[in-house]
Amino acid sequence: MTTDASGLTQLGAPTPIPADPARAVLERVPNPHPDALYLARFSAPEFTSICPVTSQPDFGHLVIDYAPADWLVESKSLKLFLQSFRNHGAFHEDCTVYVAKRIAETIAPRWLRIGGYWAPRGGIPIDVFWQTGPAPAGLWVPDQGVPGYRARG
Repeated sequence: MTTDASGLTQLGAPTPIPADPARAVLERVPNPHPDALYLARFSAPEFTSICPVTSQPDFGHLVIDYAPADWLVESKSLKLFLQSFRNHGAFHEDCTVYVAKRIAETIAPRWLRIGGYWAPRGGIPIDVFWQTGPAPAGLWVPDQGVPGYRARG
């Protein structure tokens, strides 16, 4: 099996964290099994951004599920893209949906969903969910496995 990594600009090279999500380069690679219906999952349990009002840090756990079509998300570029939010001011809803839309735009998957499970801000946790539409018939879609916030213990 061969993998076409031509055209990738970040994999295999030292790459600084982008200063802003809009400037981050999200890359893709050909799906070696475009005929197969399957689910790929990325989990980012240490996602961070900044509150746009208070500039305080926000902490989230993003779970990204997608059924690839012709393209896969190149994981190093995804890591750098997600890290670019570290000093970016945006509400939880904006961060979560923006991530999903950028991925969908880049790879045009058969289906994509994201769960953004955010640590409490002002004592209230905010969970954000978005998907491109109904899951394709026959796709196994496991639970995202992130429990709701229960405080300590």
